[in-house]
Amino acid sequence: MTKKINLFANLKSDFASGLVVFLVALPLCLGIALASGAPLFSGIISGVVGGIIVGYLSQSHLSVSGPAAGLTAIVLTAITDLGAFNVFLLAVLLAGIIQLLLGFIKAGTISNYFPNNVIEGMLAGIGVIIILKQIPHAFGYDPDFEGDESFFQIDGENSFSEIFQVLNHIQLGSVLIAVISLSILIVWTKVVFLKKLKLVPAALVAVIVSILLNEFFIKTGSAFVISKEHLVSLPVPKSFDEFKNIIVTPDFSAITNTKVWIVAVTIAVVASIETLLCIEASDRMDVSKRYTDTNVELKAQGIGNIISSLIGGLPMTSVVVRTTANNAAGAKSKMSTIIHGVLLMVSVLSIPFILNKIPLATLAAVLLMVGYKLANPKTVKHFWDKGKYQFIPFIATFIGVVFTDLLKGVALGMVISVIFILKGNMKRAYSFKKEEYKDGDIIHIDLAQEVSFLNKSAIKSTLSSIPANSKVIINATDTVYIAHDVLDLIKEFKKITSKDENIKVKLIGFKEAYELENTEGFKNTVTYEHKYDAMKRQTVKVEVNTIDFKE
Repeated sequence: MTKKINLFANLKSDFASGLVVFLVALPLCLGIALASGAPLFSGIISGVVGGIIVGYLSQSHLSVSGPAAGLTAIVLTAITDLGAFNVFLLAVLLAGIIQLLLGFIKAGTISNYFPNNVIEGMLAGIGVIIILKQIPHAFGYDPDFEGDESFFQIDGENSFSEIFQVLNHIQLGSVLIAVISLSILIVWTKVVFLKKLKLVPAALVAVIVSILLNEFFIKTGSAFVISKEHLVSLPVPKSFDEFKNIIVTPDFSAITNTKVWIVAVTIAVVASIETLLCIEASDRMDVSKRYTDTNVELKAQGIGNIISSLIGGLPMTSVVVRTTANNAAGAKSKMSTIIHGVLLMVSVLSIPFILNKIPLATLAAVLLMVGYKLANPKTVKHFWDKGKYQFIPFIATFIGVVFTDLLKGVALGMVISVIFILKGNMKRAYSFKKEEYKDGDIIHIDLAQEVSFLNKSAIKSTLSSIPANSKVIINATDTVYIAHDVLDLIKEFKKITSKDENIKVKLIGFKEAYELENTEGFKNTVTYEHKYDAMKRQTVKVEVNTIDFKE
């Protein structure tokens, strides 16, 4: 049974964190809609549904859903190919239904196979991306849309070349406000009194100060004035009819269009993978170590995408940037996510003219802090200390995410992890060290609990390296499973190879199901050795079983 959660138990901290996520999500929703070639309000609708509906249905305590940068290229191409936004909305609705079905068939369990080092590498990579992408906004250079996570940008630049372009486009007012905002955010985490003000998050103070400062610059005609193109740009409906036109519904007449179904499947698969990755990441962040039912999450995302499409919203996923901001702001439960959705809806409808006064440089400062927390150098050192098998997949994922995108980076890390797992599996399938044996010794090959077809190559190599005129004991006592390929290999070795090479082979512990006959005539010698136990600080007697040929 699912444990009941009191959503109002941590209202103070959840309201403050929800407010911070709202401030971060607002420009991201608009930026992603702009980059996707969709109406600006479609991003807001997706953010509202992701916050309120998915936030309520999800079992994740930290995850925040909304329009995702990882889907922008897919959405832009799809809208162009399908020819109309309302036809695209039908594809989003079908994608939601597919996600719902994936949840029911328990496809969410694949998230259990994402290694921790790959997840941490992904988070560190996203942290670096956030920093690289927000530096230009902090200096007042805003050609790239808010929320972009790809190395190669639609403006022709990349994450690094964009920073060099900043030198020719520095806006002094943005720089000043970014520095002041960063100072407020840093001081708020250091001063004990300020940290206790749960209802007044540092990000809100930074936003209010930046708005007042820019208003002062405007009134005094200062050179530091931040112009309109460097502020949040939210569409403001001038009449009820204009507001009604924002709500676009799917065109169901296109249900027989093959392209619609292809787009639907593509969105469902990509959105589900991104969501599962983010859920794994959010569970890693959770200091309370609460775990999310990923099958319920897929159902929640499916319902969210169905509702979003019915009222003109973009497809959504669980989003790492917003989730990290939520965690960093001190969220305790999913109430924070719901509050962010409510604030997004209420403020967009009631005070868009105030939101349009927020400098992008201030929001860049908030995201720079989020990026630093994700890309903390201590994480790199942590995996370095764990050894190459942990560090290499971590650093490969990190580099892949920074220089390509999230999915390609994670795929690279997963491939390397699988290679390491296969390599480790081959070694662990049995114990045998040929350098320990001399002529005339009895060679012991002890099979592990599980011996799969992946171990065939290594076992084949071992059996072929056994010298002629040897004595070999193959022990399967501990096994619970041996692949047929390996059993055939052992049968062939015993019946053919061993006779050609004059190798005496003894089989023990093989189950009847293996269809290999155990060799009779073993001498099991029990001896005792005395060893010093450092934990008990005393000498203990250890039983030693020796299986040997009966001479």
